[in-house]
Order: sequence, then structure tokens, then C-alpha cells
Amino acid sequence: MQYELIIESTTHEVQIALLKDKRLHELHREKRNSTFSVGDIHLGKIKKIMPGLNAAFIDVGYEKDAFLHYFDLGPQFLSLASYTKKVLNGSQKDCRLDHFHLEHDIEKAGKIGQVLNGQNLVLVQIAKEPISTKGPRITSELSLAGRYIVLIPFAEKVSVSQKIKNAEERDRLRKILQGIKPKHFGIIVRTVAEGKTVNEIETDLKSLIRKWDVLFQNLKTVQPTKKVLGELDRTSAILRDILNADFNNIQVDDENLYEEVKTYLQNIAPEKKDILKLYKGKLPIFEHFGIEKQIKSSFGKTVPIRNGAYLIIEHTEAMHVIDVNSGHRTKSDSSQELNALEVNMDAAVEVARQLRLRDMGGIIVVDFIDMGNVENRNALYQKIREEMKNDRAKHQILPPTKFGLVQITRQRVRPEMSVETLEKCPVCNGSGEIGSTVLLADELESNLRYVLKEQNEKNIILHTNPYLAAYFTKGFPSIRMKWFMKYKKWIKIVSISSYHILEYHFFNSDQEEISL
Repeated sequence: MQYELIIESTTHEVQIALLKDKRLHELHREKRNSTFSVGDIHLGKIKKIMPGLNAAFIDVGYEKDAFLHYFDLGPQFLSLASYTKKVLNGSQKDCRLDHFHLEHDIEKAGKIGQVLNGQNLVLVQIAKEPISTKGPRITSELSLAGRYIVLIPFAEKVSVSQKIKNAEERDRLRKILQGIKPKHFGIIVRTVAEGKTVNEIETDLKSLIRKWDVLFQNLKTVQPTKKVLGELDRTSAILRDILNADFNNIQVDDENLYEEVKTYLQNIAPEKKDILKLYKGKLPIFEHFGIEKQIKSSFGKTVPIRNGAYLIIEHTEAMHVIDVNSGHRTKSDSSQELNALEVNMDAAVEVARQLRLRDMGGIIVVDFIDMGNVENRNALYQKIREEMKNDRAKHQILPPTKFGLVQITRQRVRPEMSVETLEKCPVCNGSGEIGSTVLLADELESNLRYVLKEQNEKNIILHTNPYLAAYFTKGFPSIRMKWFMKYKKWIKIVSISSYHILEYHFFNSDQEEISL
């Protein structure tokens, strides 16, 4: 199985596509001006305590105050509050906790008003980005994630990921961390730490201690509501979490981002640095690797599976609903039950993929095709569990009901991925009024003349829909050939399948769009 990471950088955002055997497996978008990211740590200002909700609203610089529930304070909240206060008033001289006195844990069923009473500032970490009309969801149980371990201040316990099944390996990792961890720091050992050497794990631990020191230094001077420590950008975080021996290709189309990823790879997996490549092709990188077409076919309301079967995906405020349809898919030599099982098994694979692709969270109800056989329903349940086993978001799946419904809850920490697959009518642009389409060639040539004569551009590349590209290049003499004889410039024409039928853009030799 081959994994590829394709990264497209634009002025406004970075798009990251994870391909599994050339098929789109995950899609992530990170806006360049994004203020909040899961994992960022802020110095929050308490705005309002709500005893009825057993929660508080905290100002972390967003237009809507963040929500902090009592259960999200963490057992060691009093220690964190004491540490924050000492750093702000200058009495805490060192970032380490060797000589720091830990406070007692807060009560499991306590009241938030009693814990936050008399406090104004609190150190919090973004647990969920702002979604819809809601502000960020935050926690005071801080954690710093590394490649192999997660560092938890004001704790002592060392725990190992349940996905590491080998008892001897679990014991080995636990003993390593108990021997090298600093005082008053807890550790969670991640799955990727399995088989790693003491030196590799210790290097990761030291890098997290340095991050804690950066937090300590920043906290001394930071203003309330501002960010104290930022999480990795989305690209580096994905590399940290999913990079493994199966990865064989990482392509980046931006030189600055390429250097950032290269530096990060050298730190976390130097043996993988050679798989990173800077893409210099003429076509947009997503177009070149066939990702654009996969995105368009995967994010619509109707998602094809194969052999005529398809999903219909509906989104509501309360939940997501997915309906499985067999279409015209039937086998004359099979019973209705076997046909239903086959379609449902294929649908289970696509449902798990869609949840990852769209990052759908909350309650999801999947209406599979009815099956009367209990064994078939159990087989479907095991199939969807198997397909979602590697989903990094926390989730829970209930067995199919007798009506064929499967209920899933999936953690949502970011706004759902949304890709617009419906386009405005290219002729009327959604207005309902049609202009004269025969003037398109004249309009395009007028713009071409302006770019050549007024802006004095030398090498021009025209990106347009394949139909338009054929219209300008086919025949003898072609329209492009007439342009050459008229302007003494050869215009390179590149067909882009994601453009609508009348769309076109001019680019220079540096692949920068020429504004008209």
C-alpha cells in the first residue's frame, strides 16, 4: 500500500491531499490567515461564570467567547493556575517543575464557581476550532504532542497507547519513559513509538521540554487573550501524526513551504527526506495528480460507489444522514439478501472514506439496505468498524438496527470540510439572463491584445476549459495560429478540466496570473 502527500499552496490557503494507492484518502485545508488551530495555547480572560451550566466563558481573542466546562479543567487545574500566577508575577524562575509544589486535584463532581473564584486569567488550550456560530471549545488540561509521545505537565503517570498490543513492548516503553521523564510531567506514549530506540524517544522528549520552555518565556510578557504557544501548522501536524514507512512520495508546489517541510522532516524522520520533491510542472499540482477530479466527484450530494450503487449525503443542524442506494445493481444469479450484503459492504468502505474526507462530526446515521439475516448484519458491523479503525478522530459505532440503520458519533474539532461541486451557469452566471456567447472569442482576443500591447507581457500562457482549448487550437489555420501571425507571439494554451466551459485565465512564464 502506497501513501502520497500532495500539497498545493495558494495566496489564501494550503490544501493537503493524502492519497492511498492514488485514491484520495483525506483532504485538509488551512487558511493562511487562520487565527485558531487545535492545540494552540492562549492566556484566557474569564468573562462570565455560568453555575447552571457548570461552565465559564473565556475571552481568547475570538469574536465569541470560548466555552470551558468544569470537566475540561483537568484534575491538576489548581497546579496550572498556581504556576501561571507565579510566572506572571515573576516568582517562578525556571520552566521546569522539579521544585514546583503541586496542588491537590480538584473534585470530580465539583462546581466551577468554587474553582475559578477570585481568578481573572487562565491558561487554556484550543480543543475545537470555532464552528458555525459557536466560539472555540477549550480545555485547561494542557498537552504538548510530539512524534512519539505526548507531554502532560503537572502529572506523573506514564501510559501507553492501547493500539500497542505487545505486552513486552508496552512494558519496555513504560520503563524507558519512567527513567527519563522530568519530575511532575506525565507522558502518553503514542502508537508510532513502537520499536523506537531510547535515543529517538529521548530526543522527542527533549524537543517537547524546549516547547514548554518557549511557553514559559512567552507567558512572562504575553497580553491577556493572546496566543502563548502555537501548535504546528496543519502540514507539519499531519506529517507528525501519519508519516510511516509506507510513505513514498511528498510533493509540494511552493518553494518556501518545501523548505519548511524539508526542515521538519529532517528533525522527525531524516530517513524520509529524499521522498520530498518540489513540484515544478506547468499544470496546477492537483490537476496533474488527478486530485481535482476526485474532489469534484467525492463532495457532491450524490456519491457514486461502483456498478451503479451510490450514496446520498444530507447535512442538517442536528445530524448527518447517509442513504445507501443499490441503483440498478443486481445480479440475476444472486438473491436479494446477497445483493444487499454486497452493496452494503462496498458502501461501508465509502462511508468511512467520506467521514474522513469531509471531516464530518457529531451524529451520523447511515441507512443501509435492509438485510434480514443477523449474520449479514454482524458482518456489515465488523466491516465498518474495520474501515474506521485507522480514523484518527475519536468515534463510536453502534450495531445495525433491524431497520438497517447504523449510528455513528465522531469527534468534531474543526469545521466540516465543504467543497462546492455545483457551479453557476457559465452562460448567465446565475442571473437567468443570457449574453451573446458568440462574442467570447472577441472578448478573449481583446484581453489578449491588452496584455500583449499595454502590459507588454512577453510569454503568455492561456489556461482554459478543454472545449475552449480545442476551439482555439484545432483546424487550419487555427485561431491560435492567426494570433501568432497577427501579434508575432506564440500563445501556449493549457486545458484545465476543473474550469467551467467559458472560463479562462492568463499566466506569465513564472506561473503568476496576469490581472486584467
